[in-house]
Amino acid sequence: MEERATKMYDEAVQMLKDAGDELYRPKEDVVSFLVCKNSQFAIQNFLRGYLLQHGFETSEEDTIDTLFNKCKSINKNFEKVDLQGFDCQAHDLKSRFCEGAEKVSRCFDIADSLDTFLREEKIIS
Repeated sequence: MEERATKMYDEAVQMLKDAGDELYRPKEDVVSFLVCKNSQFAIQNFLRGYLLQHGFETSEEDTIDTLFNKCKSINKNFEKVDLQGFDCQAHDLKSRFCEGAEKVSRCFDIADSLDTFLREEKIIS
């Protein structure tokens, strides 16, 4: 499971990088859908990786909200990560639910704060 968790973390970091690269293009060139989806998948992979690392399997049906709550039940420090304003946390990531620059930016900020949290906790390096 450790190897699968590491792979999840690596994919999450890459997706976060891709979202950031897209977000910091000139405003007229930004494809907000790419920022949103890459950020969402980064969040999902960070959470799945953490759960795998701690011996918990996840399913495709698990929402980000479900994954986050499982992570908080293992490590109360996850409460430091603020998912407020992340309106799509209970939605299926296969949906096209992404709109507006503010929401896209918030998705990226949450993914980035989760990355920072996992680094501070020395879970990823």
